[in-house]
Amino acid sequence: MMIRSLAVAALSAFSLAVPASALAQAVDDGLSGYRLVWSDEFNTDGLPDPAKWTYDTDRNAAGWYNNERQYYAANRPENARVENGVLIIEARRERLDRTTFPDWGNQEYTSARLVTRGLGEWTYGFYEVRAKVPCGRGTWPAAWLLPAGNFNWPAGGEIDILEHVGHDPGQVHGTVHTTRYNHSRGTERGGDMRVRDACDAFHRYQVLWTPEAINFGVDDVGFYSFRNDGRGNPDTWPFDHPFYMILNIAVGGVWGGAEGIDNNAFPQRMEVDYVRVFQRPAD
Repeated sequence: MMIRSLAVAALSAFSLAVPASALAQAVDDGLSGYRLVWSDEFNTDGLPDPAKWTYDTDRNAAGWYNNERQYYAANRPENARVENGVLIIEARRERLDRTTFPDWGNQEYTSARLVTRGLGEWTYGFYEVRAKVPCGRGTWPAAWLLPAGNFNWPAGGEIDILEHVGHDPGQVHGTVHTTRYNHSRGTERGGDMRVRDACDAFHRYQVLWTPEAINFGVDDVGFYSFRNDGRGNPDTWPFDHPFYMILNIAVGGVWGGAEGIDNNAFPQRMEVDYVRVFQRPAD
């Protein structure tokens, strides 16, 4: 399979680029043993594939976390659709009609939050999202992982494969959150990398997650490694259970809206060429 052969090459290149502390483990893991276990190539126009994606709309009426200002629509092509081989998540400035959208919470922006919860969930593996992000001030696109099951954030962990804020164009971030290390305490662990054309060109945003470390990279170049301290403490390493994928654009919020929102910039879109997940048979 062409996808698999390309992925093996990407994994090999990525292992050479991650920080030295992760290199030995990456080599020991035998990256050539990884195989494709889930993907969406976004080759069929229309709404996202319901066999792979559903929508998170739980907080629309009450308002979303982090003081975000968007309404996340479900099954609405204006906010999430596949066109010409890419998934488009589009954030728009608009007010809705509660007779049509009964959970609308008076937000002035709409967007979409796609999740694989209950449809695709994995423990460990190599994750690659090829995407182009928006740069409008006030946008906050992300590709990330949250735990399946009943966990109160951040006890179950969070892995942010890609985050970007429009007021800092071209600076992409990879982060983990745990009970001890999280943004609400100012102790989150992560790194960032300059990708000057992140808003104009597609790039491959990557995570290699093993029992020993979570390694972040862009286009096979690693920029941060979060190591398991080996002490078995879930407050610092809760990353041994299944997680699901999320793709979204938030609007505003404590980070995305730190320098305000440029209303004239909307609509804004994140385009995703593919999402691929690889694992070793033993994972």
